[in-house]
Amino acid sequence: MSAAPQMAAPPARDERSPSAGLMIVGAPILLAIACVAAKYGLLPVGSGLRVGMIFALLVALMLTGMPISIALGLTVMTFLFTLTDVPMDSVALKLFTGIEKFEIMAIPFFILAGNFLTHGGVARRMINFASAMVGHWHGGLGLAGVVACALFAAVSGSSPATVVAIGSILLPAMVRAGFPQRFGAGVITTSGALGILIPPSIVMVMYAVATSGMQVEGPTGEKIGSASVGQLFMAGVVPGIMLASLLGATTFYRAWKNDYPRLPKASWGERFRTFRESIWGLLLIVIVIGGIYTGAFTPTEAAAMSAVYSFLIAVFLYKDMTLADVPRVLLSSANMSAMLLYIITNAVLFSFLMTSEQIPQTMANWIQGSGLNWITFLLVVNLLLLLAGNVMEPSSIVLIMAPILFPMAAKLGIDPVHFGILIVVNMEVGMCHPPVGLNLYVASGITKMGITELTVAVWPWLLTMLVFLGVVTYWPDLSLWLPRALGMM
Repeated sequence: MSAAPQMAAPPARDERSPSAGLMIVGAPILLAIACVAAKYGLLPVGSGLRVGMIFALLVALMLTGMPISIALGLTVMTFLFTLTDVPMDSVALKLFTGIEKFEIMAIPFFILAGNFLTHGGVARRMINFASAMVGHWHGGLGLAGVVACALFAAVSGSSPATVVAIGSILLPAMVRAGFPQRFGAGVITTSGALGILIPPSIVMVMYAVATSGMQVEGPTGEKIGSASVGQLFMAGVVPGIMLASLLGATTFYRAWKNDYPRLPKASWGERFRTFRESIWGLLLIVIVIGGIYTGAFTPTEAAAMSAVYSFLIAVFLYKDMTLADVPRVLLSSANMSAMLLYIITNAVLFSFLMTSEQIPQTMANWIQGSGLNWITFLLVVNLLLLLAGNVMEPSSIVLIMAPILFPMAAKLGIDPVHFGILIVVNMEVGMCHPPVGLNLYVASGITKMGITELTVAVWPWLLTMLVFLGVVTYWPDLSLWLPRALGMM
């Protein structure tokens, strides 16, 4: 006769959870009360404490799980109503003038173009072309994934869109061909990050918008302007090609070491056929980059051109979409654009608050007086941005940090274009590591792998990206050579 089963002991109750929750919810309330008390003279507040309260309130609101855009807006409005004498009409005027920048219009157009390309069969044809060119090398389909991600990045401007477009087609094919799922997930997750480094890039537009109109002082007191979208696009070409090559080298080495499958070598006729089929998508690269370089149109007009061109080739040339599918794509693009524009709106207010409190200028003067050199400063910036990538998504990081860090970088003689590319590469790394790496979540949805397993899968390529970040940081000419050679700087 078997013994009666024993009842399992109830799980130990975590006594810290209620108190931790109360602290998280109570902290922003206490900080808001402190701001009100300071307004009526009940709490003496110096300039240093005022600055500390701004960032403390922002962090406290984000820790509650509140969307960053709303946390930004609440922080700014609380501070403006309690600790400043700035008239509200000037705030409203700044809000209007801050978001009427012509460059901002490029963002919804690039998002729309990326969605048309994702659903319009362009990605599949680029994969076929890349497979015909490099599929016979070690890890053929993996290398094809890197090449296809680089090509699609050059027409979409978005990393998550690149991961979806290439990964949804290539990852199942790699598993069927005998590749480990972790290998394929690592390749696509990290190579998809090329979407924000190889132009056109939405994150580059964000950086240009965040620093637009800023006139900061250089090392000798001269005025330095912000980088333009066109300069940033051209500056991203060489680093983008170099990073794609490094990711391809990592893929090749791991495939060679583990003897992963290779495709049969394609004939030149097959290569020409796949190139001819993908030519309409590849021409978009020429239209955008060539049009900006020749001065035929501005980056914003290039974004509009790419949206119209993507619609035409998806619906009328490739015919992988019907006119009935267009409203769904338009609605999806509008939703994403509205989200980003709302973040921009609140970031403009936050930047206005930083400027009115003279925070960037004070920090820049402190750095110059402390004797901190540009090498140490860039190391600190990299660490700061990598840490921010753990808790925030790229658009928010750029819009919050760029207006603060840009004057400090200019004071040390760091070129605005080089600094912008450095920030973009940091954002690439942030999109591939937990806990909020967007590419990880997109790849997880495609592969059905957990975030922890994906984190393990991407580490060889992520290590390669970190090495590349060091190269970009301390080799400015890598970013600046092409725009200088083209006479754009």
